[in-house]
Amino acid sequence: MASEEIGYRGPTACAAAGITYRQLDYWARTGLVEPSVRPAHGSGTQRLYSFRDVVVLKIVKRFLDTGVSLQNIRTAVRHLRESGFSDLERMTLMSDGATVYECSSPDEVHALLQGGQGVFGIAVGVVWRDVESALSQLHGERVDTGETLVGHNPMDELARRRNKAV
Repeated sequence: MASEEIGYRGPTACAAAGITYRQLDYWARTGLVEPSVRPAHGSGTQRLYSFRDVVVLKIVKRFLDTGVSLQNIRTAVRHLRESGFSDLERMTLMSDGATVYECSSPDEVHALLQGGQGVFGIAVGVVWRDVESALSQLHGERVDTGETLVGHNPMDELARRRNKAV
């Protein structure tokens, strides 16, 4: 099934990205990373995140872990959103702690390193594969029918019961 046909509820997105539900909720309410499949519409509704949303959540988490300010992360995510998240998995995001740079070729990474300042990078392709692996073990949901999809564990009793009830 194509990844755009699957959505992930908040707890699943948190588990795959390595964040708390409190962080997820705050980032959604403040517009940092909003669910692109289904936003919450009041109390009791479930947000549904796309695969790319979960990748961006994990990128935000990695930047926070390395000390980049939330303000600079917001700027980087806004830039990624404006570019349509195109070629996300081929990108390397670099930061000197104050600014986040998008590098899409080895030459751009090399040029940034030539500046002599300390930088760190996030190879988005690696994050992409980490999220793929994590989500393959967790529950997704068909966007069109709401059917619960179970990763590589088709014998999950709770998911089987949920699908029978639908």
